[in-house]
Amino acid sequence: MPSLKPLVIVGNGEIAAIADQYFTHDSDRTVAAFAIGAEYRNSETYLDRPLVELADLETAYPPSEYDAFVAIGDAQLNRVRKGHYEDLKARGYGLASYVSSRAFVWRDVPIGDNCLILENNVLQPFVTIGNNVTLWSGNHIGHRAVIEDHVFMASHAVVSGYVHIGAHSFVGVNAAFAHQVKVAADNFIAMGAVISTSTQPDTIYQGNPAEARKISAKRFCRVRE
Repeated sequence: MPSLKPLVIVGNGEIAAIADQYFTHDSDRTVAAFAIGAEYRNSETYLDRPLVELADLETAYPPSEYDAFVAIGDAQLNRVRKGHYEDLKARGYGLASYVSSRAFVWRDVPIGDNCLILENNVLQPFVTIGNNVTLWSGNHIGHRAVIEDHVFMASHAVVSGYVHIGAHSFVGVNAAFAHQVKVAADNFIAMGAVISTSTQPDTIYQGNPAEARKISAKRFCRVRE
């Protein structure tokens, strides 16, 4: 079986540092370098490896020899991460996913590319995880739940069976979702929110039971399309 390509991690912040730790010490990948936009590059190296400008990435680390991972958080309802993800795919890079060896993932759960699934996540049978999804530590994803593309879920959320979480959504720490709830796209689910009924697009929900706030989620998160 051919060996996996080394990685270039896009980012030079805390999530990039954390992704480096997980890929290096709990996967079959090696991290060769980091890349970032010219306006954010303030040194030649990051974590003792080269830090290159994204504009120069194909020359220094061509997609024929390297894969990539976009290690960026939920800024602008995940649009910043999505933008880099789509740019790198268009340039021909394979986008690696990391799934912790300490996560419980049922044997045939499909997981998209550029996903980050940390320790103590539980993914039950018939779950589907889209592309460019982050599941921080300790979440429960119940049977037949669907997490669409470009979602960021913080720690210890409980997603009941048959729940559907729409694209670009953010889920805060300790949020909970009732059976068969459908969360629309571009939702910001606040810390500790309890979602007992299906939601509307581009909305912030907080409280127990969760109520919608009047300000749009896109406006709150300063989304620029």
